[in-house]
Amino acid sequence: MRVAVVAGPDPGHAFPAIALCRRFLAAGDEPTLLTGTRWLDTARGEGFDAVELDGLRVMAGDDDADAGAKIHERAARMAVLNRARIESLKPDVVVSDSITTCGGLVADLIGVPWIELNTHPLYRPSKGLPPLGSGLAPGVGLRGRARDAVLRALSARSWRAGLRQRAAVRVEIGLPAADPGPLRRLIATLPALEVPRPDWPAEAVVVGPLHFEPTTTVLDLPPGDGPVVMVAPSTASTGAVALADLALQTLIPGQVLPQGARVAVSQLHGPDGEVPPWAVVGLGRQDELLSRADLLVCGAGHGIVSKALLAGVPMVVVPGGGDQWEIANRLVRQGSAQLVRPLNSETLGTATAEVLGSARHRDAALRAGATADAVADPVGVCHDALRASA
Repeated sequence: MRVAVVAGPDPGHAFPAIALCRRFLAAGDEPTLLTGTRWLDTARGEGFDAVELDGLRVMAGDDDADAGAKIHERAARMAVLNRARIESLKPDVVVSDSITTCGGLVADLIGVPWIELNTHPLYRPSKGLPPLGSGLAPGVGLRGRARDAVLRALSARSWRAGLRQRAAVRVEIGLPAADPGPLRRLIATLPALEVPRPDWPAEAVVVGPLHFEPTTTVLDLPPGDGPVVMVAPSTASTGAVALADLALQTLIPGQVLPQGARVAVSQLHGPDGEVPPWAVVGLGRQDELLSRADLLVCGAGHGIVSKALLAGVPMVVVPGGGDQWEIANRLVRQGSAQLVRPLNSETLGTATAEVLGSARHRDAALRAGATADAVADPVGVCHDALRASA
């Protein structure tokens, strides 16, 4: 089976797409990744083809403050730019990232089935949940359900506006206004990070997190026999700023942390300044580092959060924008993390000390990670969907 996998260049989207391509390749399929130029050589080094996804650059006149315009109008432009490129691959199916939606539009243009890749929990509206992104737990009782109904009514305006924008751009590029949607939605998360809903879409399947490590390097920890605190600043543009610097200034062994503790800052580049002797900063395999960590301090991005849960590591989460607030609050309700806001030395230090000494948080993280046993195989889901639609 020939598969075109379309994803944006941010690590939170490109890395799951690379991981999925690796799964396709292992199953005997022929995947081609279309993404930003930064990760093309990395992807090719995994043994499959990768080509540039055209149109990712923001153009004059683009309104990134308008989420609908950012997702739909730019997607239509990119669909036109990439149609010939994707069509030349002769794919049997297109897998399109839920944010970089041009892949689904191209698939409709060339008459090929497509599957949506969600690199996070399912974020579609539900009649049984408060609006996604609010971070709220589903309301209980008359008052709670009424609150949710009011909030859903307010957010539904934006959802309907997005549907109108989607229909308009489809017509502009020669497609029917009505969007048939994907054959399947791959929900690449842990069941523990989902919220039960009464209207789970029939085409949505939880397939577990799709992780990829962009390096084989292992970070060497400084000497010490105390706990290991891993710090992973967000790679998203909406993430909290200066988390690594504040952590190195705050999480000092013998003060906030126990004597002999070590801090490992995992980021895509080396240190920006002097690193204290009890810390290490740089690019290393996060899965390997989490296997040695007692606590993770992170920005609540889905990728690092799901890695931590699979390793049974509790967290202190410092959410930025985007979906990080939603994920952070789900972790708190699940019991595996404590949320820090506002972020300063006092709040970060207090939360870190509390979670580091808490068996309750670690037990909750282990329970969440164990839910990976209940997920489906994403490649098998794609194969089954194509057979069913033939």
